[in-house]
Amino acid sequence: MAAFTTLTPCQATTLYSNNIKISHYLNQYQFQNVYMNKAKSSLLSYHYQPSSSPAFSSLSTQSKLTIPPTHFSTSGSGSSWLKDGNSIHHDASSGSGLRQGPIYSVFPTKPAEISSVQDLYEFICSGPLVEKVGLTPEKVAESIDKWLFYGSKLCRLFQVNELYLTIPQKARFYHYYIPVFVWCEDQISQHMSKFKDGEDIPPLVIGFSAPQGCGKTTLVFALDYLFRITGRKSATLSIDDFYLTAEGQAKLREENPGNALLELRGNAGSHDLPFSVETLTAVSGLTKEGMKMKLPRYDKSAYSGRGDRADPSVWPEVEGPLTVVLYEGWMLGFKPLPSEVVKAVDPQLETVNKNLEAYYDAWDKFIKAWIVIKIQDPSCVYQWRLQAEIAMREAGKPGMSDEEVKDFVSRYLPAYKAYLPTLYSEGPNGSDPKHLLIIEIDEGRNPILGE
Repeated sequence: MAAFTTLTPCQATTLYSNNIKISHYLNQYQFQNVYMNKAKSSLLSYHYQPSSSPAFSSLSTQSKLTIPPTHFSTSGSGSSWLKDGNSIHHDASSGSGLRQGPIYSVFPTKPAEISSVQDLYEFICSGPLVEKVGLTPEKVAESIDKWLFYGSKLCRLFQVNELYLTIPQKARFYHYYIPVFVWCEDQISQHMSKFKDGEDIPPLVIGFSAPQGCGKTTLVFALDYLFRITGRKSATLSIDDFYLTAEGQAKLREENPGNALLELRGNAGSHDLPFSVETLTAVSGLTKEGMKMKLPRYDKSAYSGRGDRADPSVWPEVEGPLTVVLYEGWMLGFKPLPSEVVKAVDPQLETVNKNLEAYYDAWDKFIKAWIVIKIQDPSCVYQWRLQAEIAMREAGKPGMSDEEVKDFVSRYLPAYKAYLPTLYSEGPNGSDPKHLLIIEIDEGRNPILGE
């Protein structure tokens, strides 16, 4: 236990105290006979590669305990580790617009096992994001009970057995989702500290800039859930929610004949920017009890897949005071570049680049903290999208053919090639390095140490 034995006596005492506390929390259920349903999802598709750290060698040390967790059934996620392949649905039944299903439990057929708290501590400290989010071994030891609580809730959300977690599942929660949640909580605290007692505090808008298929929607889904179960009021928005109506898209195509990048929704120019400003201004003003608004949603299935804005009657409603707004999109934070630079990538990108000039005032200026998910190769987007479509077809659901996927992704690749290098080297448009978290992921969508 290399990570554990490096603690000072004082630190070790802190961890020991937390270990006793959590062990008591678990042991009180020792004679109960209810446990998690067989995992509906499998993280193994992420091809997680364990670190060579000694912390991983201790994961075989386990203590047998049974506890009675309760599931929160969801509509699923587009993430590859959810077998059913369903997408997360926005719905008015949840304050943030994410649907929560029924609660249920099942009886076990055998005792479950859980790693010791010391092993969990070492596993957390071996994660690639620990230092990036401002954590130290001491801070992890002091808050180990919170980590266990967050992990338990995520297991229930994604319907995996918290007492039989695989290494990939542990990594997904304890190396990725929870560290990011801790970072977001710290950003919220810093944001709130800027206001005096009695002042209205607008919600912190956190922007998530990440390519399609890399798991940003599932990350936001998990964070939104953690905020809500810890008493925070949150809202979720996507740049997809601000696409032009079907009529507006048709007009855009007519105005740009022959430009494949503007033939369908996606690139800069295909969004209703005044509507974006109106919505982001309104949601930022939800500072008091009783203040309500509906969040726009987009129906990608309308008009044979060309899409249209969903009817307002199905938009979810949120109520203040909001603490945080989670705003995600594949091109958030992109900065306009010199014309010759984008023309060298693709001549059709010149019009898109010109359109991008208006996006800072419509989107980026509202965002006060940023999370950028960095990929090593934009071609991963094609593979991720192909995986998702194959899974949908195998499940008997409508899905694009391989050629259709190639055509779909090809409309985004020029923008990735042009704008991602600047996003990664300089940060999003208008961002503050003190409020920026860059997470590099591999082809399996796992966070890595990066450069």
